[in-house]
Amino acid sequence: MMRDRPNLMLVMADQMAAPFLPVYGHRVVKAPTMARLAENGVVFDNAYCNFPLCAPSRFSMLTGRLASRIGAFDNAAELPAAVPTVAHHLRLSGYRTCLAGKMHFIGPDQLHGFEERVTTDIYPADFGWTPDWDNPGDRLEWFHSLVNVAAAGPSERTLQIDFDDEVAFAAVRWLYDHARDSDDRPFFLITSFSHPHDPYNIPRKYWDRYDHDEIDLPAVPPIAPDERDPHSRRLWENYDRGEYRITERHVRNARHAYYGAISYVDDRLSELLDALDATGRSDDTIVVVASDHGDMLGERGLWFKMCFFEAASRVPLIVHAPHRFRPGRVGCNVSLVDMLPTLLDLAGVDRAMLPVPLDGESLQPLLTDSAGSGRDTVLCEYLAEGTDRPLFMVRKGRYKYTTGPGDPPQLFDVAADPGEVDNLADDARHAAAQAELADIARRTWDADAVWQRVIASQRARRAVFGALATGRRQLWDYAPPRDAARDYIRNLAGLYEREARAFLPRRSEPTDDDC
Repeated sequence: MMRDRPNLMLVMADQMAAPFLPVYGHRVVKAPTMARLAENGVVFDNAYCNFPLCAPSRFSMLTGRLASRIGAFDNAAELPAAVPTVAHHLRLSGYRTCLAGKMHFIGPDQLHGFEERVTTDIYPADFGWTPDWDNPGDRLEWFHSLVNVAAAGPSERTLQIDFDDEVAFAAVRWLYDHARDSDDRPFFLITSFSHPHDPYNIPRKYWDRYDHDEIDLPAVPPIAPDERDPHSRRLWENYDRGEYRITERHVRNARHAYYGAISYVDDRLSELLDALDATGRSDDTIVVVASDHGDMLGERGLWFKMCFFEAASRVPLIVHAPHRFRPGRVGCNVSLVDMLPTLLDLAGVDRAMLPVPLDGESLQPLLTDSAGSGRDTVLCEYLAEGTDRPLFMVRKGRYKYTTGPGDPPQLFDVAADPGEVDNLADDARHAAAQAELADIARRTWDADAVWQRVIASQRARRAVFGALATGRRQLWDYAPPRDAARDYIRNLAGLYEREARAFLPRRSEPTDDDC
């Protein structure tokens, strides 16, 4: 019998672009577990991040608010402890909340409503990666580098492999521990992996799943430097430090490794689903698969994320609960900022009692009726490294509009031109669409005010980081608590009593016939 209040398990990959998944039509990548979830679940064909960079995207998703509204401007911006997250709301409503893996929290609050966190993070929690819009020409040591493209290929161990192996182990063990525990609250578990984020290196086992000659090259070839839009030029100037000449061989190697990394994540997802099956929780658990943003992966000659093109901003979103929702596909535009209200609705939480207004809308109506409510607008912003000005995007219907102070606007008919090659801005035939989306952008953002807030935040954080890096350093990075003296078998309880509590399913007592 299913619970009235389901368990919720959100599985996240990092930098996993929807266009490179077989669920969304890619013919080379192998991700059978995701494909199985999609076949029996609800697939959102046009889901977007709200900020194509790790931390701000995640903070927006967790809070249901645009990153610019909560000061989450970049990968070194703090999520204020007073901003409620989906974990706070679900915990208040009776859920047991746990985080395994990456969430890129910055600052001393490393829980943000999660009752348990079973791993550390892969990235630093301090202000050291703060951009500097006051000096846009300065090179940032920690900025993405083309070394990750030039050196792409097989590698048996990387920091990302170390981290994600730990994340999978910890999450699976937590699922078993929850099933053996006397705590009968429904759970909300986020398991968040670092792959397929660069560096583009993956163990030979996953590299060998692909025929190298079948790895496809970018559909949109590199754009000549003088023909690139201003933001694409800024990004390339930040990646390209003159150390590497990227050839077709490098591009194919990077894509090959990236595809292998998707298969790696798919295998970890399979382990989580196996744990749900083994603990009898599959029917009671709604599984959501998503990513924080995508990866250009050489399209247009660009890499990584930090822009609004489809490969960087469109993300997978699959909701698997076949006992609750009929399988199907949803075509309208949605975004990660919709995750919080959706999860709260699925958990039966009264959103009328929330203390702050949300920017997202619940996707629950779309899970039961793909036609939904007619909503179709996505808002996206970029305020971090690789630019020195705010950038904004509006996607509505078939059109995508991008704008920013000093940059000429771009308008693409994504349905007719999925490669976003033909800029329709100022084309009289599309003037009405451009005017509508430009008006949405003006009403959503005050570009000058956002600009001033970003610069003020950067200056303050650079000063704080400098001070805290002087003398004795106190790190904010999360260290998972563990009391090994209470693990396994200890003389805190009888041997057989302790062992009996750990069996799953519970071992039955011997009968007279067994003696």
